[in-house]
Order: sequence, then structure tokens, then C-alpha cells
Amino acid sequence: MRRTGLLRHAALCAAAVLLSGGPAAAAAAKSAPPGPDPVAARLDAYWTPARMAAALPAGPVKGAGAGATASPSVDGPRPGEYIPPSRSFTGIPQAGTFFWTDAQGTGRTCSGSVVRSPGRDLVLSAGHCLKGYSGTAPRRRLAFVPQYHDGLKPFGIFPVVTNGVYVPQQYYDLGEHAGAGYDFAFAVTGPNEDGTALQDAVGGVRLLTGTGYLHAPVRMIGYPAGAAEPLECWSWTTAWVSDDPADPGTFPRIACDAFVGGTSGGPMLVPWFDGWAVVGVIGGYHTGGNTSQISYSAYFGTATRALYRAAVAGAPPAGPTPTEPRAKDQG
Repeated sequence: MRRTGLLRHAALCAAAVLLSGGPAAAAAAKSAPPGPDPVAARLDAYWTPARMAAALPAGPVKGAGAGATASPSVDGPRPGEYIPPSRSFTGIPQAGTFFWTDAQGTGRTCSGSVVRSPGRDLVLSAGHCLKGYSGTAPRRRLAFVPQYHDGLKPFGIFPVVTNGVYVPQQYYDLGEHAGAGYDFAFAVTGPNEDGTALQDAVGGVRLLTGTGYLHAPVRMIGYPAGAAEPLECWSWTTAWVSDDPADPGTFPRIACDAFVGGTSGGPMLVPWFDGWAVVGVIGGYHTGGNTSQISYSAYFGTATRALYRAAVAGAPPAGPTPTEPRAKDQG
């Protein structure tokens, strides 16, 4: 009996090592925690509450009114349509905002959400927010602050790594209007000032693709530029078939009041069995909408999943063709 017990104990120990990834992983689990990250420390010093509050929206300003490409029949509340109200709140750990400086040194901002990934370091946003950071473009203090509110960084600041911005090649090639169906992006982050990985600090939401256009309830979160707190709104998404030839495609559409510049890239969340899942981000049709009452997203399908896998694998990111000028306000 004693010999049998020893054998069983040895087998259980071996199984535990295998499940943890082998002897190397078991040894790594006992290693000391990572030390402070100097890049994050410099960004933390730069992004003071005053600089974060003064940051302007990235790229086209959502909710600024109909653009030149919008036809009179599109992009806005329908007659008599109920528009669910939004409210300010202190946010959730898995949602936050990017900060960076553009080519002129002006602070810029856009919303994002932490998605679960093997590297525990991935943020989802809109392509029109981050397209200026393709390839080896200067980072210009680009970083993500989860649950930013009232000038605070409750979990620290997470730098976006060099070559860490992933936008679909189709979005670069087609542009923000013809390529509206590809208006999503991922950013790979480094650790915060304490050396903690992003997902270890705040958790993450599940990325859902190929789930259709109809979702309810949907909790949309976004960070209006200059506001002390983010907004949230509960609503539902439906399919919007574009009748604007400049922005072709079919897009998830959601009615929520007061989502203005800075909210681009903010997540559209649905309850999931283990927390939250993201089914869209503010962007897509008319880069998220020409009014503050109606927002859109690019559809999350095979292209979204392929971009996620590229970011997870650390593949070389896409970028604009040499003939495409880089937008000045994207850095």
C-alpha cells in the first residue's frame, strides 16, 4: 500500500508539471515578479492630469454633423426613434483610453478595451484612431490608461510597444470611407510602471466574431475628449445597410445619446457567461457616425479574427503604401 501511494503521488506531481507547461514553466512560476518599467515611468510623468484633460479627439470628430459624403437620408436618428440616454460613471477596469501626441505635439485621445489574449497585453480600438502608428512610425508617447477618470490612472499607464499597432491592410489601401468595414485595430502593450502586464492588472473581455448584427442588451462605453469620466449607455444593435456609396457595406448600428469625439474605439459589450464580450467598437460607417445619437461599428468577422491572430503572433504589422500621405493629426 505504501508503494502504491508513493507511485500515485509521483504521478500527480508529474501531471501538475505537464499541465503547467513542463519544468521550465514550473520554474518560471517561482521566479521573482518583474521590476519597474522605465518606459511606463516616463509616460506616467509626461501624461499629467492637465495634459490628459486637454487631449483632443483623434482623426474625424464623431458627432460633429454630417460630412460632405453623407446623403440626407443617412446617419442619424429616425423620426420618432427612442434614443437611450447615456450617463457618466467611473468606468470599468477593462475599458480605457489611449493618449499620444501628434506630429505637432498636440495631445490626442481615443477609447479602447482590453481583450483577452495569450500575451495578456492586447487593446482593441478603431482603425481610424491608430492608423498613423503603423510599422516603425514614431510612437509619440502612445499609451493606454485603463479606467481613466478624474485625471487618475488607477492601474497605471501601459506603453504601446514598437511595431505594436495592427490595422487591416484593407483599411490603409481603401481609406477610412471605402474601407469603413475594416475600421478596427489592436495595440500590443508593454507593462506598466510596476512591471505588471495589462491583462494581469485589469482582466479582459472576450472577443466575439461572426455573431451577426443583432445584439441585446449592449453596454456601450466611450471616453469623450476632455470629460472627467467616461460614458455608458445600454441599448441594442441592428444591421445598417449603407446607402452612402462612399461608405459601402453593412454595419452594426446603435442608438445612444451624447457619444461625441473621443468615444471612437469604445467597446460595444454584451454579457457573457464569464464576464463581458465585445461585439463592436465605435467606428466603421462614417468613422462611427456623424451625430452624437447614433453610432456604428465595422462588422467583426473573419478579417477581425485574422488581425487578432496576427497581433497575438507578433507578425509584422500592415501599413500604408508608400504613395499614401500620413495624416498629420494621426502622428
